[in-house]
Amino acid sequence: MTSTIADIAGDIISRAGDRKRFMIAIAGPPGAGKSTLADNLANAIKAKGESAEVLPMDGFHMDNAILIERGQLARKGIPETFDVRAFLDIIKAVRPGDQEVLVPVFDRSRELAIASARVVSPDHRFIIVEGNYLLFSEGKWAELEGQFDYSIMLAPPMEVLEERLWARWRGYKLTEEQSHAKVYENDLPNGRRILENRRPADITIEVVQD
Repeated sequence: MTSTIADIAGDIISRAGDRKRFMIAIAGPPGAGKSTLADNLANAIKAKGESAEVLPMDGFHMDNAILIERGQLARKGIPETFDVRAFLDIIKAVRPGDQEVLVPVFDRSRELAIASARVVSPDHRFIIVEGNYLLFSEGKWAELEGQFDYSIMLAPPMEVLEERLWARWRGYKLTEEQSHAKVYENDLPNGRRILENRRPADITIEVVQD
C-alpha cells in the first residue's frame, strides 16, 4: 500500500485517544527506510501539536569486541548480535510513560553504540521505536508482542533494498569487495529472514509518500 506520512500521523493520533503514552513500532529489513520514516513521522506528529521522540533499536548492537570473540563480526546486524534482553527492559520501562529513560544510540560511522545518548521523557506522548526486529517472531524478539500500540512494516521490493544497501556501504567508503560482502552475505539474507518471520502489522508499506 502507499500512504502519506501525514495520513499515518493522523491515524496514530486518532487511535491514541487520550492515552498518556502511545508506542509505535516501525520494523523492516536493513535499508527499508525505517530511520527516515521514524524521523519524518515524529515531525508530522509534532506539527499536529503533539510530542514525540524516536527510540532506535540500533543502540543495542553488541560491541564489536564481543562479536569478534563469538566469530560473528561479519554477521553484525543479524538478530543474534543484539542485546535483546536490554532492549526489552528499555521498552518495558518506556511504555508506562511515568519516568525519564536514557537510551543508547548507534553511531554507524564508528560502528559503536553510545550509552545514554537520548532522553525519553514522560512529556513525550508518542514514542516511535524503529528497528529490524520489532515484529520478528523468532527467539526472545517474540516477547515484544503486545508492547506496541501501533505497528508499521516497511517492505520495499528486494531490488530496492539491494540498491539502497549498495549506496549505504559505498557511502561509508567500503571497497567494492567489502560492500558486496555486506549486501549479499549479510544484509539481503537477513532482510529475507525478517520478511519471512514477522508478526502482522497494522499497516505494511512498500513506498511512503511525503
